[in-house]
Amino acid sequence: MDELGAEASNVEELVNEVEMSPEPGAKRVGVVQASTVFYDTPATLDKAERFVAEAASLGAQLVVFPEAFIGGYPRGATFGAVIGSRSAKGREDYRKYHAAAIDVPGPEVERLAGMAGRFKVYIVIGVVERMGGTLYCSILYFNSHGVFLGKHRKLMPTASERLIWGFGDGSTLPAFDTPVGRVGGLICWENRMPLLRTAMYAKGVEVYCAPTADAKVSWQASMLHIALEGGCFVLSANQFCRRRDYPPAPEYSFEMPGEEEPMPEAIVCTGGSVIISPTGNVLAGPNYEGETILIADLDLGEIVKAKFDFDVVGHYSRPDVLSLVVRDQAHSPVTFISVSSCLKERS
Repeated sequence: MDELGAEASNVEELVNEVEMSPEPGAKRVGVVQASTVFYDTPATLDKAERFVAEAASLGAQLVVFPEAFIGGYPRGATFGAVIGSRSAKGREDYRKYHAAAIDVPGPEVERLAGMAGRFKVYIVIGVVERMGGTLYCSILYFNSHGVFLGKHRKLMPTASERLIWGFGDGSTLPAFDTPVGRVGGLICWENRMPLLRTAMYAKGVEVYCAPTADAKVSWQASMLHIALEGGCFVLSANQFCRRRDYPPAPEYSFEMPGEEEPMPEAIVCTGGSVIISPTGNVLAGPNYEGETILIADLDLGEIVKAKFDFDVVGHYSRPDVLSLVVRDQAHSPVTFISVSSCLKERS
């Protein structure tokens, strides 16, 4: 058995303890905590399919994957950039990273849609989206009939992410009605943006997905806060990675100032995936032990109970004092207006 196959065979041992059938009326969800096969998108798609199959076999109706799972989170990389300059190796690193990203729509999207339809689950998955020469950190949504529903592009990449990812706009802030509730999400530190969270609450999100790359303990405080603030279930998925999950140096270097290159078995992302209820109860996780699937059963009645106490865009909103404007139109850098169109408008 190859290394990936061996990892997949261990997934069942790592799944949190759960009854094989959910409680009557409960909605079962799964959160995948696993690493990308860096620079190998076909192999990563194979790995995603194994996790979808495992989650579906456990009765999950919705499966959430980490940030940038397809395409990879470039942890530790600088792409050879320093202020005011670029290096030849950095440009080549970007070329390889760009090649591992996916077009939306495109063949990889079709394959993910096929997985969702084959296993009859909704899929929420982090990808690196390619559009021309620019990359975006995005979430893709698929329904259980194998239909691609839409995407969210990360509005605000964090720190050095801005070297390689473009900025999304207000046109990709979707929420979708599903059998497990109204589903939407934000990526990593976008979840710390109060106005952006408020926009998602106003869209009625009940199952709030938070793919991330943040394994710090402080992330758990943010997830708990969002569950209580939004009166929603929070499903946060992070990768669990070792140095060996990335190409070896010098092809890929963890260029951390003052630190040596990690050993192959060194853990470079500890996970911390978690599922939290609207009243702040941790239903599964946080897990810092390895690749796994967290499984939880959601009682949507808890949402109304939580909002009896606090409804952030309802009885606690005070619109006479506070308001939010969300510009949800797309922005294009180039607009073509043909002469014939101008003549028609004048006639």
